[in-house]
Amino acid sequence: MRARALKDILLQLQNAAARAGRPEPRLLAVSKTQDATAVAELANAGQRAFGENYVQEAMAKAAALEGRGLEWHLIGHLQSNKAKEAAAIFDWVQTVDRPKLVEALARHRADDRPPLNVLIQVNIDDEASKHGCQPDDVPALARAIATQPRLHLRGLMVIPTPHPDPEQRRDAFRRTHALFDALRAGYPAVDTLSMGMSDDHAIAIAEGATMVRIGTALFGARPRKDA
Repeated sequence: MRARALKDILLQLQNAAARAGRPEPRLLAVSKTQDATAVAELANAGQRAFGENYVQEAMAKAAALEGRGLEWHLIGHLQSNKAKEAAAIFDWVQTVDRPKLVEALARHRADDRPPLNVLIQVNIDDEASKHGCQPDDVPALARAIATQPRLHLRGLMVIPTPHPDPEQRRDAFRRTHALFDALRAGYPAVDTLSMGMSDDHAIAIAEGATMVRIGTALFGARPRKDA
């Protein structure tokens, strides 16, 4: 079932990119709250990149699926006191939003590992309930990341206000893409704009997403904590 869902989603991404005249984005399968068996099912179907919200949960899955060649992305808020574990487990951290976290991740990334890929999370709609830096803070944060040899600045990540009508998120995606273009002008290695989820990925792709984060459409509804 999940293999069919993966095939369907990849086709949707391909079609959305073709309609918009954009390159086809990478798919990040959001596997938070899913067990290792569910992740393995998608991995067996060819998916390699998985997104997790919590360090401890990711540690267990990475250990269970070690040797499968999977790529682990942190897409949840990271407390600085968890930076040591995150730097050891993840290949990407998409939620870097403050200098203290930059310093902690760089300090704990092992020298025998490739540099940790990082995205700057931007609070594009200035929501009090959301993590992420302000758009005006992106240049300074990018400079801080660029000075760390154990980190590799790859781009931006955003979660717009979840308006009931996904079309209302288009302006946020558009503003984020403008920030991305400005960042890329100063850092040629920047290549990743992570935005768009199950219900709005087509709009995000049209506005320039190079990576989309899909969970529900791949795995179904997330298990309830009290189930």
